[in-house]
Amino acid sequence: MDILDLFYKGGPAMWPLLVLSILALSVIFERLWFWLRILTQEKQIVDRILDAAQDNWEVAADMARQASHQPIGRFLYAPLRFAKSDAETFRLALEATAEDELAGMRRGEKLLEAVIALAPLLGLLGTVLGLIHSLRSIRIGDLGTESTAGVTTGIGESLISTASGLIVAIISLVFYRLFQSFVVNQVKVFRKAGNEMELLYRQSPPDFSNRTSAIVPENFTSPRKPGKTKVSEPPEPPNTPN
Repeated sequence: MDILDLFYKGGPAMWPLLVLSILALSVIFERLWFWLRILTQEKQIVDRILDAAQDNWEVAADMARQASHQPIGRFLYAPLRFAKSDAETFRLALEATAEDELAGMRRGEKLLEAVIALAPLLGLLGTVLGLIHSLRSIRIGDLGTESTAGVTTGIGESLISTASGLIVAIISLVFYRLFQSFVVNQVKVFRKAGNEMELLYRQSPPDFSNRTSAIVPENFTSPRKPGKTKVSEPPEPPNTPN
């Protein structure tokens, strides 16, 4: 018995289940590609920008602008777009951008939630319709005879839609939880990177009022060394930029 034969024996409920499975798979593959690009490049981008910010804010801002195709790049570039800003504006820019980026990372979750909820119900509906059709053909005089064999076969085939609905819902639920865990991890990454950027800002606020095009080194990939910047009680921003 091949898949196509099972599909037709599952009844009319198999068609909406097919549509739901296609939608779920499209979201799953798109989100997998999205997260693959983020997780493979994110750490390097953060290290390069924070490394550069310790020495030259203009270089750091230019690096963040060039990495704006990534959520973490847009997040770190948000407070560096302003010519001059205080510590409160710096923090608000980070927080507002983080909310927007995290909301974009949750794209497709509502569709997966709908598939998880609807697929088992559609499968159950297909089974109920199949049972109604099978039991309707039973006659009292045929009970206990070989003519009822077709009825039991029909009841077994009506369960195909329930199994299909459960399979679609289970697969969607697995990836839904996986993508949620990625988003939770991104909250931690954004918070850590934002805090380190803010500490660097409080120690030496940038002044982009006379910004010129910063030249970014071709191979600026030196990893950021832990403890390179001593984090103490952050001083108040001076009145005049360094």
